[in-house]
Amino acid sequence: MYHFHIDRRKFLQGTTASLALSALSASGMKTDFFNQAKTYRVALIGTGWYGKSDLFRLIQVAPVEVVALCDVDKNMLDGAAKLVSQRQKSGKTPKLYGDYRKMLAENKLDIVLIGTPDHWHALQTIDAVKSGAHVYVQKPISVDVIEGEAMVAAARKYNKVVQVGTQRKSTPHLIDAKKNIVDAGLLGKVSHVDMCCYLHMRNNGNPPVQPVPEFLDYEMWTGPAPMRPYDGLPHVRWWRTFMEYGNGIMGDMCIHMFDTVRWMLKLGWPTRISSTGGIYVQKDGKSNIPDTQSALFEYPDLNCSWEQRSWGTAVNPDYPWSFTLYGDKGTLWASTMQYDFIPVGKGEKIHKDVVYEKEKYPEDVTEPTNPKIELNAAPATRLHMLDFLNAIEHNSRPVADIEEGHISTASCILANLSMQTGRPMVYDPQKREVVGDKEATKLLQRPYRSGWVHPDPKRV
Repeated sequence: MYHFHIDRRKFLQGTTASLALSALSASGMKTDFFNQAKTYRVALIGTGWYGKSDLFRLIQVAPVEVVALCDVDKNMLDGAAKLVSQRQKSGKTPKLYGDYRKMLAENKLDIVLIGTPDHWHALQTIDAVKSGAHVYVQKPISVDVIEGEAMVAAARKYNKVVQVGTQRKSTPHLIDAKKNIVDAGLLGKVSHVDMCCYLHMRNNGNPPVQPVPEFLDYEMWTGPAPMRPYDGLPHVRWWRTFMEYGNGIMGDMCIHMFDTVRWMLKLGWPTRISSTGGIYVQKDGKSNIPDTQSALFEYPDLNCSWEQRSWGTAVNPDYPWSFTLYGDKGTLWASTMQYDFIPVGKGEKIHKDVVYEKEKYPEDVTEPTNPKIELNAAPATRLHMLDFLNAIEHNSRPVADIEEGHISTASCILANLSMQTGRPMVYDPQKREVVGDKEATKLLQRPYRSGWVHPDPKRV
């Protein structure tokens, strides 16, 4: 076995020390493993906003050589290559590719980071683990349930670590909340959970159909998804506003909160999922994802409720994207920015804020990406990368293992299917079917565009 090197004192210095140690130990990591003995050969597929952000956080905490980058946008690819050459220790410019399959075939890689739109996650993850690489894939892991089943099957068959970018599990103040509030029993018996997103993040508009620019391979960008008429660069928020490429705000934002709740309360698959919603207010643009949605994830003696609106105001302006755990002894409000514990009766209230590391990592602030990185997520992503590397080293499961990412992703997809069909969903992961609902079972797998083959969990 080998170890990776980090300056322990620098990593644990300052006001983040106790939370960092807590985060490391909570993920099962030892704090005495730092010994530089291996440089990881890394590639990134999808060099946009979050792909670069994930890669640069990895560069900050581990010895890596970024040997290849892949993107269908040549301008974005060239810009990322320049930044990587400036950031990585060797100063080398990675090899550049427009087709990830060629990149995987021509390079022996230890790690592949996947920062592409959701409709690409399954094929790229499966192909990467088949090539011999460990994978860090952004959430949600898939656009349909059977894709997710195939991704789990591939990770297990080829014995590769696949970490999902649900870095809330590596967020210092949320790890603190789990350890010192939930696990310590301060909530008592938790019998209801509220989750919500009231951010105005549903990109909507009516841009005209236009010629595809020469620097963009729109055919490859679309890949297995339906081909929409080209109406401008799909990067950042535009593609997320279409169900062709993802699962709406449910698949983008609910998965983070639901995955965190499942982790905190040690929950598996919901026993039943139901949802209603639609486009109730923002009817004037091309966007076809819901602007309003409610969902219920049921467990024995526990309901997890989701509410989403991309219009109006938040129920609690301090917690516009958050979850709330209701116990018989107290309540925990939590988000990416903070948490508040409110006891029943005269007990002590507890408040913790997000950890920033801007002084320690000044490049977090100066990084010339558009949009800028999420400063609140940077420390969490660094810890998430460390957990990923620890799992690779010890051939163990990471904190956001692909199977956990699949349960959270699939549950959100099933909520959308419930909204679509008007019926509750009871999913059987062993039989890979919606119990007693043949029509819904057929919807577990989306049709792929001609020329692309949907992955089969039995034949990965």
